[in-house]
Amino acid sequence: MTSSRKKATSEKIMDAAIELFSKNGYDGVTTEEIAVEAGYSEKTLFRHFKSKQNLLEQAIDRYHYADEMHAIFNNKLSGNIKDDLWLISENYHRIMYRNRKMLRVIMKVGKNLPGLHQYAHRHPKVLQEHLTDYFSEMKKQHKLYAFDAEKIAITFLYMNFGLAHGRMNEDSAFSDEEFRDLLKESVALFTRGITS
Repeated sequence: MTSSRKKATSEKIMDAAIELFSKNGYDGVTTEEIAVEAGYSEKTLFRHFKSKQNLLEQAIDRYHYADEMHAIFNNKLSGNIKDDLWLISENYHRIMYRNRKMLRVIMKVGKNLPGLHQYAHRHPKVLQEHLTDYFSEMKKQHKLYAFDAEKIAITFLYMNFGLAHGRMNEDSAFSDEEFRDLLKESVALFTRGITS
């Protein structure tokens, strides 16, 4: 099997698993059901993933946001705090909404498989580290009040995660435009609170 075909098979199996896990829960789905949904044999599933937990771990890595956010921090920030925080937030929410089924699965599964919750938490930890480095640099440039950079990063992450959580659960309280306006206002308020 060629590497591109192998990758396509893996992605199709991951997509089927996420769909079924989000509907029926991790424990409510068998590897056989995942294989059938994806159009492959259970043997093919195990050849690619070895176990159901390994399949979920690879899906977490494939569909989470660490790599995309890493690229933003490395290439797209300007040093204007309000603009940078808006860019970070806008992309974070775009990725979180796109991957909402996977994220709902992680939240549900985390209670039953504590090791998996820790595994999935690596991605937010990477984002927290990027944010901490960013706020430290802005502090050095005297663009921020003398707050602890890590605490600012954690607060910013929780603000965004709270907003994303309502949207992941298909909260109909906000249209896309209303959500965008709320996010812009949140970023503006946050920026005013930390900038000198």
